[in-house]
Amino acid sequence: MDHKHFFNEVKRVGKNGALFAAWGYGLLNIDPAIDQLIYKFYKDIVGPYWDKERHHVDNNYAEIPLPFEELPCPGFAMHYSWTAEHMTGYLHSWSAVQHYIKDKGRNPVDIIKDDIKNAWGDGDRLVTFPIFMRVGIIKK
Repeated sequence: MDHKHFFNEVKRVGKNGALFAAWGYGLLNIDPAIDQLIYKFYKDIVGPYWDKERHHVDNNYAEIPLPFEELPCPGFAMHYSWTAEHMTGYLHSWSAVQHYIKDKGRNPVDIIKDDIKNAWGDGDRLVTFPIFMRVGIIKK
């Protein structure tokens, strides 16, 4: 994405004093044993298959130059009750997983799904997605 062009357009269409907000969510948290499996999958197995812009999500958009007076934002999180099947279903939705499948002809989730099931156990677990945000005031 061409950030300069994007923010010029935001300034053009935004009213003076309006708020600009961009948010996203980071890598989920469950418990240390499962988190370690997910992180290894995220970084080592499908890591090379993430789009190059993924680093912006990993650093909470901190490297994107925000040409507005930035405001502090509180931390937020989304919480869900998931089974191990929900977790592996979510992993299938990752773009890096789809890129891996296209490149290698096999699904990388198969590499860790049994480990996730074993670490998960029976029933539901609380899954937390940290939410990050950058907010600024448009000044003309």
